Amino acid sequence: MAFKDYQNIHRMLDETVERLPDQTAYRWFMTPDQLISVTWKEFDQRVTEVSKALLALGVEKGDKVNILSYTSYRWVLTDLGVTRVGGATVGIYQSTLGPDCRYIIDHSEAVVVFAENETQLEKLMQIREQIPRVRKVVMLQGEAPVGDQWVIDYEGFLSLGKDIADAEVAARAEAVTPSDPAGIIYTSGTTGVPKGVVLTHSNITFTAQSVQASSAIQDGDETFLFLPLAHVFARTAIYTAIRTGTATTFARSIDTLIADFKVARPHWFISVPRIFEKIHGKVIDGAEAKGGIALKIFRWACGAGAIVSAMKQARAPIPLVPMLKYRVAEKLVFNKIRAALGGRVRWCISGAAPLNPDIARFFHAAGLLVLEGLGMTENTSFSNVNRPTNYRFGWVGPPGVGIEHKLDEDGEVLYKGGNVMVGYYKMPKETEETFTADGWLRTGDIGEIDHENFLRITGRKKELIITAGGKNVAPAPIEGVMATSKYIQQVCVIGDKRKFLSAIVTLDPDNIAIWARERGIPFNSVDDLVDEPRVQSLIEAEVAEKNKSFASYESVKKVTIVPEFTIENGMMTPTMKLKKPVIFNRYGERIDGMYGG
Repeated sequence: MAFKDYQNIHRMLDETVERLPDQTAYRWFMTPDQLISVTWKEFDQRVTEVSKALLALGVEKGDKVNILSYTSYRWVLTDLGVTRVGGATVGIYQSTLGPDCRYIIDHSEAVVVFAENETQLEKLMQIREQIPRVRKVVMLQGEAPVGDQWVIDYEGFLSLGKDIADAEVAARAEAVTPSDPAGIIYTSGTTGVPKGVVLTHSNITFTAQSVQASSAIQDGDETFLFLPLAHVFARTAIYTAIRTGTATTFARSIDTLIADFKVARPHWFISVPRIFEKIHGKVIDGAEAKGGIALKIFRWACGAGAIVSAMKQARAPIPLVPMLKYRVAEKLVFNKIRAALGGRVRWCISGAAPLNPDIARFFHAAGLLVLEGLGMTENTSFSNVNRPTNYRFGWVGPPGVGIEHKLDEDGEVLYKGGNVMVGYYKMPKETEETFTADGWLRTGDIGEIDHENFLRITGRKKELIITAGGKNVAPAPIEGVMATSKYIQQVCVIGDKRKFLSAIVTLDPDNIAIWARERGIPFNSVDDLVDEPRVQSLIEAEVAEKNKSFASYESVKKVTIVPEFTIENGMMTPTMKLKKPVIFNRYGERIDGMYGG
């Protein structure tokens, strides 16, 4: 497909509104079983109302507006309203702590902040004196405090623009160019201060078209969004849906996903590996809990599915007998798994972290195609993806249409394309360091590219472990396999300049609690089980079993169990990535203890 040189995001939206004015654009939950919806034409009108209110607040072209909230319809509505008047949206995760909110608000020089609810407003109240540029806080939900002119509710905000003419908004939209910033996305900061990635309208419209050309989105498709819109992965999904006219249903929360899936009934969706891991774990646990003939049928069905899956991957014809067995397996087992996701999913994309290939194979055997992709904030969260008709598990696929990739001399993956950022906000030195002399984006990923232009990521330059014996080990694949244990939740592999690999792990709270109760082990919380000898033996046995997947130098020899890594205790980023330097520092003595020091 030929790409269009859209002037800005809103020219892309205009095209969809003109083509599909009365088709559903967005849905959200009014009750657990009932959805509210708006059409593309109605959504476009609401965007104009938001833009008018922003003009009434004095938002100028180039101004930054923060949204401190979980994913919702109003998040998207506000984002489009901001960019229509030439502003740039800066999302903040709802899980971000107050001091980190202050850094992003201050560094981005935001003039308006939208807060999801009273919980998020409280954070802003605590740092109010430290964010003097913010002239107004708008509540996405709930009522503003009485008598405080700094805060206004959403309906009150919209009413501010009632006297602004449509022509004024249209004029501002017409002045927005492809090179103007549409958003600043702050990286998660696993090893240092978060950097603000500046993405332009051109970055976004190019990437939306590349995703469309690299996928199998069809007219009339519906998708389901539950990832945080502060993350560029979710934002790219929204802009792609605008380009394709795909209806988007917003989840109520991460905790209600299974119930929401059944109501939303998407044709495709994006996710992070942890969601697939949790679904996989629940399916396995459910089958094992039933036991007896039900478990035997489940295992037989998985075997039948695996045979057909392998044939599909090889693009080989499926003989009659395996196909008949597979159809029986569908009726007995697989249809129930697919029904849990609404029953209409054709494919889904996993990104933001490596997906264990065995989990992808399990879902493929069950008739759910999980396509792994790759992206980073600096390239609008899209660089590579497996195709619905050409895929490999364990690889992230060829580059997106219109995107180039290659390997540097040391194996680092490099990119060029319209998806690549213009730079980091107010960080010229860091921007320069992120590009090669001839303009290729450095990723920090180490990979390999095969003869079909498929890419496989083998590690991170900064995380690559070099053992005392000189072996190069990428920790991410090992951590992914270890985390497939039903009793292990998080894994941090250690071993740089050490004689062997070790790991710090946390316990899966649900499964370890069941295991402990069945054995009469007393505890009040999961943390009470961290130093329990029988739990230590269990985890060591689980790790030993997982080690069978690796060479001797890649196997984890010793394990330390610790309490959960969280955002609140400083060991995880808002995007749920481990802050390994913090973990190494916090548990330095216990790490040394595993090596006899």
